[in-house]
Amino acid sequence: MLARPVPRLFGPRTLLTLPDPSAAPRVLAYFAKNRARLSPVSPPWADGFFTDEYWHRRLEIARDEWNHELSLRLYLFKRGHESGPVIGAVSFTQFFRVAWQRCILGYSIDGDYEGQGMLREALENAIAYVFDDLAMHRIEANYMPTNERSGNLLRRLGFTVEGYARDYLFLGDRWADHVLTSRTNPRPLRPL
Repeated sequence: MLARPVPRLFGPRTLLTLPDPSAAPRVLAYFAKNRARLSPVSPPWADGFFTDEYWHRRLEIARDEWNHELSLRLYLFKRGHESGPVIGAVSFTQFFRVAWQRCILGYSIDGDYEGQGMLREALENAIAYVFDDLAMHRIEANYMPTNERSGNLLRRLGFTVEGYARDYLFLGDRWADHVLTSRTNPRPLRPL
């Protein structure tokens, strides 16, 4: 299978893309820098998570998943600074095609950039890409009820609350309830 071109999604201040495995030290630096703030809202980290080798392999896997249309795992950079530090992560995973045409959205941003609108800008571009270029019908995104910032962001992005799931995900050493949201493509498409 030929490698699919990796998307490069530009906003006025942002770039979202899937860097090649040589970016492993910069992805690692992002997670190491934000470890304390991301740990309570993240699944248990795998052995070796905080090593270059782990992230080199994860970036290889992300490219393989992209080539096989299984996921799209992007990293956020300041526009014009793609060789600079990673400032966030945006992932669309669990691609289901046929009659579903749906995926699940996850995201995080460096604490130094929180509240500046950069994540929203990047997500607006990424969501448009997933609907228009990947022909998804539905994007699901879920957040912990105590994470008001994430809930507000999803509302501003057009996500609708669909329910509440108790003990939904194991995050930060405990099962956590989640608010379930989704957004559907405003231009309904026939399944591929």
